Amino acid sequence: MAGKGKEPSFEEAMKGLESVVARLESGEAPLEETIRLFEEGMKLSEACRKRLDEADRKIELLLRKPGGVSAETADEEEFLVKED
Repeated sequence: MAGKGKEPSFEEAMKGLESVVARLESGEAPLEETIRLFEEGMKLSEACRKRLDEADRKIELLLRKPGGVSAETADEEEFLVKED
């Protein structure tokens, strides 16, 4: 996983999540490690969800922008500037 304080990329989080799931499915981890792995998996799952939500939102904005459907809100403008 990425260094402390830095959000992992979607690909890094998925790779880590796959590793956690494989270890949990093996059934070989002791209880304390299983709990730690579960917590790590939850964090990685949240990181993946966050990245997918960001991508979905960006796609929605890009699809709306060329057609001139509606003016962007201040929040959308901030998002577009942040992503550029």
